[in-house]
Amino acid sequence: MSNTYSQISIHAVFAVKGRENLIAARWRDDLHKYISGIVTGNDAKSLAVGGWKDHVHVFFGLPVTTCVANIVGIIKANSSKWINEKKIVKGKFQWQSGYGAFSHSRSQRDQVIQYIMKQEEHHRVKTFKEEYLKILSDFEIAYEEKYLFEFYDD
Repeated sequence: MSNTYSQISIHAVFAVKGRENLIAARWRDDLHKYISGIVTGNDAKSLAVGGWKDHVHVFFGLPVTTCVANIVGIIKANSSKWINEKKIVKGKFQWQSGYGAFSHSRSQRDQVIQYIMKQEEHHRVKTFKEEYLKILSDFEIAYEEKYLFEFYDD
């Protein structure tokens, strides 16, 4: 698209359906690499992909030709299809409906990348629910409890 320029960095977060701890260490990095490839294959810039046993963080540069909902939908659909085709987990793998998406300035990129790449370390002291509610609070996002991810005691 000529004469159209943007620099929009999006940090998306989504969780495994039922908040099951299905994303095992033995294949987690492969999943993150696959998601990074999905992002790149859809004309977005993959900045970082990380996560933990029950959720994923994807940080990407949003292209001017699509919207956040489209790219997150593509990431979730294609990554769950990949997991199911490879039969990595017992039964059918699914992501929960919905996601969180947060924009960051160019000056915040390195900080967000480091945060995403240190998820294992981060979750030694903080649950996913605590993490997600803090992000919502930091971004001053009003929410209704009933519309949040399914949270269970970790």
